[in-house]
Amino acid sequence: MPTYPGASRSKLGRERMEKTSWKSRIFSRCFAILLSIAFWWLLFVFHFSIVGQNHENLSALNSSDVSEIPLIQVRQTRESLRSKLSLTPEKLSSPQAKRNSDQILKKYSSSLQPFWRALSTINNKSDPCAGKYVYMHELPPEFNQKMLEDCRRLSLWTNMCKFTTNAGLGPPLEDSESVFTGNGWFATNQFAVDVIFHNRMKQYECLTMDSRKAALLYVPFYAGLDISRHLWGANVSVRDSGPLSLASWLQSQPEWEIMRGRDHFLVGGRITWDFRRLTDADSDWGNKLLRIPAIMNMTMLVIEASPFHTNDFGIPYPTYFHPSQDSDVIEWQNKVRMANRSVLFSFAGAPRPEIATSIRGQIMDQCKFSKFCKLLECDKGESKCHSPSTVMQLFQQSVFCLQPQGDSFTRRSIFDSMLAGCIPVFFHSDSAYSQYIWHLPQQYNKYSVFIHEDDVRERNASIEAILLHIPSGTIQKMKEEVISLIPGLVYADPRHHLTNMKDAFDITVKALIDKVTNLRVRITEGKEEEDLDMAVGSGEVHLRGEMQKDSEQAARRWEGQRRNGEEWLDSSPPPFFQTGQNRIEERKAGGTIVTSLEEIWRRDQAEKEAHRKSHDIITPDSSLYLDPQMSKGRHDLPEVLGHTSQVGKIASVARKKEAVAT
Repeated sequence: MPTYPGASRSKLGRERMEKTSWKSRIFSRCFAILLSIAFWWLLFVFHFSIVGQNHENLSALNSSDVSEIPLIQVRQTRESLRSKLSLTPEKLSSPQAKRNSDQILKKYSSSLQPFWRALSTINNKSDPCAGKYVYMHELPPEFNQKMLEDCRRLSLWTNMCKFTTNAGLGPPLEDSESVFTGNGWFATNQFAVDVIFHNRMKQYECLTMDSRKAALLYVPFYAGLDISRHLWGANVSVRDSGPLSLASWLQSQPEWEIMRGRDHFLVGGRITWDFRRLTDADSDWGNKLLRIPAIMNMTMLVIEASPFHTNDFGIPYPTYFHPSQDSDVIEWQNKVRMANRSVLFSFAGAPRPEIATSIRGQIMDQCKFSKFCKLLECDKGESKCHSPSTVMQLFQQSVFCLQPQGDSFTRRSIFDSMLAGCIPVFFHSDSAYSQYIWHLPQQYNKYSVFIHEDDVRERNASIEAILLHIPSGTIQKMKEEVISLIPGLVYADPRHHLTNMKDAFDITVKALIDKVTNLRVRITEGKEEEDLDMAVGSGEVHLRGEMQKDSEQAARRWEGQRRNGEEWLDSSPPPFFQTGQNRIEERKAGGTIVTSLEEIWRRDQAEKEAHRKSHDIITPDSSLYLDPQMSKGRHDLPEVLGHTSQVGKIASVARKKEAVAT
């Protein structure tokens, strides 16, 4: 085939074009690859610069530079705490803080870092649960659910199966006499708070599965039900098996390592002495739950706390009322506010002749011989004291309800009577004032009357005369204060929610969160080195060491001697207090104050003397004390009855009845 000159030039042009196109494609691909690499490099740098900045903030406690640690005042309100946490670290540092914190950080930095995340969540204003998260441990079923399944073994004397129904509230109450209002009334056992609290926590709106941001950690062990099935007839090994297993399980959990349990709490629906056995003798009472070193780091909620220890707190006994909505509470408050109270004072209970220092016998005698008192005796045959409607009806008829000690300092009747709008009369400060510091006002004369039990025991005080001496206006204010406290003294139905009211559960959880938050803040400030030694130490050092053990034994001996009639002389404190080495923390709503037991004892003696001498509304003057030789049945009424008050009307009615009888 012939070759033409034009054909050669055409072929050469095509080859050049193809080479140029190939080079262009290579250049485009390389450029695209370079752009992609640059893009991802920039994204990588941007991402890790942000993460690094956040990590730097969260890791401040691991740094040896103390200027990066925010310092927060311990007694701040939650709002102030939020603002402080949002400040830059440089603005909050100080040379003194550096010296204090550097030593602690060296020792405990790995343990302190985790709970800083929980503190930092307080800043999140867009989160309604900020600073309120609670983590609930998922315990093996033998610690709670299996006890309910084996409910017949929970008590030797009572079939507890019916009392564990309805989320722990028990069966609904009948109301043939219209004592109650329409909704929320159940035959609740006084030891059922373990189950009630657990079911309320299941509905808590700020539960979290992330323990790192939790302000509080809950251990749903049914401590009260566990010991109740072993109190009689079981040896100490059986009684202690549950608590020891629980302690072992908790210490194996990663959540425990953060604060060694100081951010944990559990509920025991019995009195503290059921969990404080002092010896390993089978004859000694209860188990040693609250003497196990690990558990001693936790907070325990009980229906009666120890006056000598600081890791347990009193919460209200469960009553018969468990509202499901705010209107249930309002309806009941209106009912007791309008109740016709024709009885000046009443007492529902039995004597305690086996307790040498008990004043119940004298109280019952004074009631029997008073025209203004109504007595419901609980020790004769088929007692009406076991009928909720009978007891609540008595309290609704009474202006004042007497609440002396029973087998222990406290009794359920305190809360049943206040629920009925009846003003409680206490005879011992540990029956309420030192117990329920989160639920009752610190100014106790706003809602109660105090008569020292020694004055009754020594026949130096007439309960009738003291109560008749209180002006009607004061009585009305006290009654209204009691009625206003009702929402915070009851446990709402766990299957429902109150809208604008806080019940006993809500108040307790908030107080616990504040307690743990304050502790964490103090630790970050370096103000709790002693607490750190006990909380995150080697395991050999725990809260309440040997000194606390000695204090407990001495305190129990002192209380036992008092209750057996061998009282100490008022002129000097018991020998236990004279050592000056034993110290406890007085519990206060806003924190703790360390003080000596001797100081507390002397203060109690001073208060007792002040009560005897004062002329205020809670204690009479000397003219109202009974002559020790005064015969029973004499009723000299003070001149205060001349006014047309509610008390005056009661006295007038009583006189008319006496005249008719004569």
